Amino acid sequence: MWIQQIVLGILGLSAGIIVAGGLFSFIIELGILADFADRTHTGDHVLLYEDAAALGGAVGNLVFIYQIPLPGGGQLLAVFGLLAGIFTGCWAMALAEVLNVFPVFIRRINLAKCVSWAILGMAIGKGLGAFVFFWNQWGS
Repeated sequence: MWIQQIVLGILGLSAGIIVAGGLFSFIIELGILADFADRTHTGDHVLLYEDAAALGGAVGNLVFIYQIPLPGGGQLLAVFGLLAGIFTGCWAMALAEVLNVFPVFIRRINLAKCVSWAILGMAIGKGLGAFVFFWNQWGS
């Protein structure tokens, strides 16, 4: 019985690493990390950023697959939620930038004068949604 659990654990970990590797390869290929390094004028550390992204994916897999308890409870969960939201927002914006979706959309609906307000509204809505979600999670 324990041999079956070991094999399933190895298979799950291997599959997770493959999926995470594919995702982070896609992120690196799109140039998201290089773009962030360029905007922050830290381009000489791009390889470090790429290694950190890949290591984060691998460690995240280990924690998820093996249900490793992390200290910090709700406070750590809130920090993780914030960072995951930032990551998701950056991912969405990078994909939209690559596809040039926003310039076309903004021209079509004549939103050029209110772009900053629209982005601020989306950010506030995402923040409030996350706050309500985590508030409900802590309450139950």
